[in-house]
Amino acid sequence: METLKLLRDYFPTAVFTGKCLLFISEDWRVELTEHKEGDFSKAEAGPAIIRVRISKKTLNEGFVAGHYEDFQLASLNELAEQIEKYVQSAIGTNLREDFE
Repeated sequence: METLKLLRDYFPTAVFTGKCLLFISEDWRVELTEHKEGDFSKAEAGPAIIRVRISKKTLNEGFVAGHYEDFQLASLNELAEQIEKYVQSAIGTNLREDFE
């Protein structure tokens, strides 16, 4: 959860639920969750895996799961920039501006 807590500063419009960072707009839901590497045979753990899930709001006000992508970058700034770029290209809106 440490990486999510750090990303919370980069994405001030996100809500931290204790298990994920969440962005909700009129049409979209973007959820960031943190996962640890499952290979315990490695001597040194790599950076956490951040899974970005994108869902679109349906006519009945529910959300239908769309697609997701996993990010694993050591640099927090690069991680945040790549996540922002991914979401922006996937849904055509900026996380920092349009999810307020």
